[in-house]
Amino acid sequence: MPHRPLLFLDVDGPLIPFGAPEPRSFGPPGANPLLARIDPGHGPRLAALPCELVWATTWMADANEVIAPLLGLPELPVVDWPDEEEDGPLHWKTRGLVGWAAGRPFAWVDDEITGADRAWVSRHHPGPALLHRVDPRHGLTAADYAAVSDWLARL
Repeated sequence: MPHRPLLFLDVDGPLIPFGAPEPRSFGPPGANPLLARIDPGHGPRLAALPCELVWATTWMADANEVIAPLLGLPELPVVDWPDEEEDGPLHWKTRGLVGWAAGRPFAWVDDEITGADRAWVSRHHPGPALLHRVDPRHGLTAADYAAVSDWLARL
């Protein structure tokens, strides 16, 4: 469905929380110890959102090989990042995500979003956009899902 809004999803921070006092024990034995922090319950919640999920992470294609199976998600599109580094106050992902969206409504869930990113997107993206910052100490929470769901419902 080409007209569904996009949800650009970061992994480190939103799905792999860094501030948990003890790692959760969800990951496969012997895997990267950070994977133990991924709650497989995120998969059904993400899949139930009325949008197209897109990996927007430095995990790149590895997100489909490693993260998606842990969440029970199918293979998702992956944003391919440019080689240039971003100078200035913008997050290095911001311009690339606006370009990838090509005017489509999008939500971006990340732990590094700032006011500079929100201001730039509001000036350069013609469609609706929600830049939702997730607390990397906790990862995605019920409140984060509610914020994204409410925004999607208002479209």
